[in-house]
Amino acid sequence: MARYTGPKFKLSRRLGISLSGTGKELKRPFPPGQHGANQRRKMSNYGMQLQEKQKLRHMYGLGEKQFRTLFSKAQKMQGIAGENFMFLLECRLDNLVYRLGFANSRAGARQLVAHGHVTVNGKKVDIASYQVSTGDIIGLREKSRGLTSVKEALENRSHLPAYVEYNEAAVEGKFIRLPERAELSQDIDEKQIVEFYNR
Repeated sequence: MARYTGPKFKLSRRLGISLSGTGKELKRPFPPGQHGANQRRKMSNYGMQLQEKQKLRHMYGLGEKQFRTLFSKAQKMQGIAGENFMFLLECRLDNLVYRLGFANSRAGARQLVAHGHVTVNGKKVDIASYQVSTGDIIGLREKSRGLTSVKEALENRSHLPAYVEYNEAAVEGKFIRLPERAELSQDIDEKQIVEFYNR
């Protein structure tokens, strides 16, 4: 199935999570629609597992096949599968471009990467799913540093995670270490996602 391109606020309200990270979507904390506020439906175990999977998938903007492939890779790694999966998602180039503040959203970061504005260790990379390794330096091509969207995003950046370093003079960031689980979204229960795929 293709990437979701419908209303993001409506999707956020249905899943009960802020997909933009701003929290603006949840001013009305109930599902969208005429009867959204009156829904008192008890969810099955499968329904809860599916909802957690959809939350994480839409948060990072991945298609189902890509999401499943990355989960299979996480399962083969040493350690806890659910946490490994979240770490792999966090190591994607489009996500780190967003974390460094070059874009206001992951969708915007994906577009920056796809249009060839981003470099990794000085070389242009235009694959959003590129897995960044610790120690890699993520920057912008010289002609891309003056983009209005990038300047606005950097001005509006409210938080820089502890696992990335930003060099303002060079307009580049370094991925210094893998994140810890406590530094990632607490709205996601990754154990439910593991159970969903291990049914």
